[in-house]
Amino acid sequence: MIKEYVGFSEITGSLVAVEGTENAKAEELVTLKTNSGETRTGRIVQILGNTAIIQVFEGAKGLSLDNTKTVLSGKAMEIALSKEILGRIFDGAGRPKDGLPPIVSETKRDINGSSLNPVSREYPKNYICTGISAIDALSTLIRGQKLPVFSGSGMKHNELAVQIVNQSNVGTNEDFAVVFCAMGVKNDVADYFKESFKKSGVMDHVTMFINLSSDPIVERTITPRIALTAAEYLAFTKNMHVLVVMTDMTSYCEALREFSSSKGEIPGRKGYPGYLYSDLASLYERAGIIKGVKGSVTQIPILTMPNDDITHPIPDLTGYITEGQIVLDRSLDGLGIYPPIGVLPSLSRLMKDGIGEGYTRADHSPLMQQLFASYAKVKEVKSLASVIGEDELSATDKKYLVFGKEFENRFIAQGITENRDIITTLNLGWEMLKLLPRTELSRLDEELLKQYYDEPQK
Repeated sequence: MIKEYVGFSEITGSLVAVEGTENAKAEELVTLKTNSGETRTGRIVQILGNTAIIQVFEGAKGLSLDNTKTVLSGKAMEIALSKEILGRIFDGAGRPKDGLPPIVSETKRDINGSSLNPVSREYPKNYICTGISAIDALSTLIRGQKLPVFSGSGMKHNELAVQIVNQSNVGTNEDFAVVFCAMGVKNDVADYFKESFKKSGVMDHVTMFINLSSDPIVERTITPRIALTAAEYLAFTKNMHVLVVMTDMTSYCEALREFSSSKGEIPGRKGYPGYLYSDLASLYERAGIIKGVKGSVTQIPILTMPNDDITHPIPDLTGYITEGQIVLDRSLDGLGIYPPIGVLPSLSRLMKDGIGEGYTRADHSPLMQQLFASYAKVKEVKSLASVIGEDELSATDKKYLVFGKEFENRFIAQGITENRDIITTLNLGWEMLKLLPRTELSRLDEELLKQYYDEPQK
């Protein structure tokens, strides 16, 4: 029997309190009706005895303490799903935003997902090619991995997100899709994403969920969960390899902080809720591969570090949960290098099992190690040159400076529409190493040096 509750005991921001509720459940969806006939949607976010605290998606402004009617649905928020979501654009709450009618659903899924038994997980292997050399060669994205991008305010992470969506592929005939989730973006940025995907012709295998900065902040807290539910459906029901790009996780965390404050919760570091770690984990841990299922969910969360502080709670906790990070370098950005990926602080902890013979090419791993070591030496030489001057450097050190400049301008830097396959990237890496004396390549064995260093590339 559906019960209807009349009135609230309290209204605070987007939260309302309904007393005397029976059998209410956390995350339960509710409907609120005003005397004027307006209907709003909310969800139960806290239960205190027989009082349910409800988060109103459209905001509580204009709701009456005395006359508003509340109806509990008995179930959590769900999203309608079918393969028709590909090529579609939705708002942050999963409603169509492209002028087309709602999809004809095959099923409905709880947006909060369900816990994945660790025993049923399969270790992530095989790579996803992004067409970006600095990622594919040095911080390779592996299917089923969660690999965040740490950016800063004003840097080109939006352009990088577009390029990753436009160019990513699994290199096989297997079905591939991208779920793109934008949170707290301005209208011009949202339009940039939409137009970029349409112009590049990838929209047929992309599903977009866009929460604008002008949309209710409450909606922002559910947008990534809706996007991940769609990704899980495509991966584990439709057997597709799905890449989920989520930007900007900082906007999501700030919405969470504001929501926590409105509930009167005791703040943690820098005002963020004490459960920020577990909340982020509930999103990031939805990436992976299930044994016996062909599909996979891979995540690239993008976040802007406040004041470029990598120790800030958001990048700090994200780094604990995820398997590496891609860090954008402001000094490279200042030099006009795109994408400004900082090679040395970036890493992919799972790449060792998804590259090499049978995946990319047998020389990938040792080449990657040598490029890292050589570029690290460049940093040492630059520090030395700042003390004694470039003219006093040895002949070998001067070659390192040449290598460093070419590495940044030719290997890291590439056009926003330049799509390099993995073989082109690896061959380019060997071209860079040929700028150094053979004796400096201590991480490469003689056989590889004869095959790739001594012989001209085909």
